[in-house]
Amino acid sequence: MISRRALLPTPLAALAMPARGQDSFAAFVNSVKAEGRRAGLREAILQQAFAGVEPNQKVIELDRRQPEFTLTWPEYRARVLPESRMQAARENYARERPLLARVEERYGVDPLIIMGIWGVESAFGANKGSYRLVEALSTLAWEGRRAAYFRSELINALRILDQGDVAPAHMTGGWAGAMGQPQFMPSSYLRFAVDFDGDGRRDIWDSKPDVFGSVGNYLAKNGWRRGEPWAQPVRLPLGFDAVAAVRDNRRSLDEWMRMGVRRLDGRELGRADIQGAVVVPSGAEPGEGFMTYPNFNVIRRYNPSDFYALAVGLLGRSAA
Repeated sequence: MISRRALLPTPLAALAMPARGQDSFAAFVNSVKAEGRRAGLREAILQQAFAGVEPNQKVIELDRRQPEFTLTWPEYRARVLPESRMQAARENYARERPLLARVEERYGVDPLIIMGIWGVESAFGANKGSYRLVEALSTLAWEGRRAAYFRSELINALRILDQGDVAPAHMTGGWAGAMGQPQFMPSSYLRFAVDFDGDGRRDIWDSKPDVFGSVGNYLAKNGWRRGEPWAQPVRLPLGFDAVAAVRDNRRSLDEWMRMGVRRLDGRELGRADIQGAVVVPSGAEPGEGFMTYPNFNVIRRYNPSDFYALAVGLLGRSAA
């Protein structure tokens, strides 16, 4: 997932390997193996999963780089939604429409949103990440920051291996543990990944049916409302009260229209009894805003950022 924050250089001294060193890491791995055995995981899988695993210095460096400033919406939009990515969205959507239609039939999720998530998360499958997941998660769980969270995700990764959906050598992803084309954490994989192509494995690395089906299942299980919109760009009146522009301030479209909110072309927003909330992303141009609906908050369950949800929706819309 692309962060709203930019990364600045960190002094090299702050990136050194923890002083406890390899002996401590070996003890950590043994403790994880013991936990896996207690959970009923096969010994052969535990040995294969940790074969050659060592603390990954690059993972430690990336984890310790603290973001220093926040991008504005125009900066984020320019970075995440260049014309090249929108063109790629159009090409991929034209090619994958029959498959996406089958996913929509089963899960009721807008295929353009699935396209948007696929594009933002992995550039339509091109950037799946090349870190060995067990090594990356082991490093993060051992190194200390958010150790309990990453240890839990490591155990979940071992469960996935034990189930046989993917081999240890093929379980790769980002440095922080997100896997495959939809960039699922192991816990999300266990809850939401599906075998949409029916080959007996849930392959979010190389099977587009499984990738799209898994994203569709994720959104459906998190409350996606079939046939409803996610958001629409709106024009805000001069002097619009920014305090009103928060996700939780849901009002009827009739009330928003009485406050002067309109579509970009000046027309009324839609059915007066529908409820929505105005979101004005930081750094937006004067008068720029978005009327958001419940499905907007479902996208945010994938990544809790207004910028992310807007980018996903706009990228998907550009594909149509």
